[in-house]
Amino acid sequence: MRHTVPAPPLPRSSAPTLDDARWAAVTARDPTFDGHFYYSVDTTGIYCRPSCAARRPKREHVRFHDTAAEAEQAGFRACKRCKPGEPSLVQLHAEKVAEACRLIETAEEPPKLAALAASVGLSPYHFHRIFKATLGVTPKAYATAQRNKRVREELSRSATVTEAIYGAGFASNGRFYAVSSEVLGMTPSQFRSGGPNAEIKFAIRESSLGAVLVAASEKGVCAILLGDDAEGLLNDLEQQFPRARLVGGDQGFEELAAKVIAFVEAPRIGLDLPLDVQGTAFQHRVWDALRRIPAGSTASYAEIAQAIGSPRSVRAVASACAANRLAIAIPCHRVVRTDGGISGYRWGVERKRALLAKEAKS
Repeated sequence: MRHTVPAPPLPRSSAPTLDDARWAAVTARDPTFDGHFYYSVDTTGIYCRPSCAARRPKREHVRFHDTAAEAEQAGFRACKRCKPGEPSLVQLHAEKVAEACRLIETAEEPPKLAALAASVGLSPYHFHRIFKATLGVTPKAYATAQRNKRVREELSRSATVTEAIYGAGFASNGRFYAVSSEVLGMTPSQFRSGGPNAEIKFAIRESSLGAVLVAASEKGVCAILLGDDAEGLLNDLEQQFPRARLVGGDQGFEELAAKVIAFVEAPRIGLDLPLDVQGTAFQHRVWDALRRIPAGSTASYAEIAQAIGSPRSVRAVASACAANRLAIAIPCHRVVRTDGGISGYRWGVERKRALLAKEAKS
């Protein structure tokens, strides 16, 4: 059964076929599907993009094609209005945003909005709007995330903390220290020395889905990992928290781990535990939307993008799902393709299918 994220609302559907989903995109003139498929009209001999503003044809006269070349091989000619043989507006915008991202990533200091817009040939207002629509975050937020990433790298290799702070593009020590706890999760000195006070407790248990690793910081559960063996899961945890001190859980932690395992086996019981969720602002928006999908229901990547107010960020939504390290608790397994198909799960498609089956039965 398909369902919707309660707020903001998502369109309700019930296991649509691929053609049903494509027709819905044509009906909505949805530009996010431009380049993913084309449609042709038997009565006119023309093929178009899904977003074409031409008069909507009758469904019985419409055929769908994976590529423009496929439509032309079938004997249809390109629409002169939407020009499907040329790059779409969405593609052009994506290219400009990608160019701006490269400039942000290579700049010594975060570029000003006006300079970024001018570099890609757009007005500041238009550039800001398409950047946020494409990535789900503003240019400033993206630049901040890149600078934070750079300071973590600089702290790992610079001779002093001060050198790392200026090397990452901060104008002063004071400005960095004001946000250092949020950026690093600890003081710069602790980060440089490997985070000696950052302790993560963990336990590994077996379940019907294989091995399950549960890990928690002092703030809450920070990882629920699924896998085939304990050694692989522990290696995964070490890679995700390379500077933390990993310790086996005590009796109290065993009780927490048992609750997580019970949740894996029966997702509808819910998981009322504090979570330590670390990610970008955009990832948090996606993960919050995922947690609003009820057990036993699913939503598509496009629906999630729509729900968070970034309808063009379908790929970024998929990336946020892949970055989730709290399996089940943040239910990325409830996100499916537009046609209802199951694909793309960090811990394996078969586990995703099994989880959905558990939720459908319980």
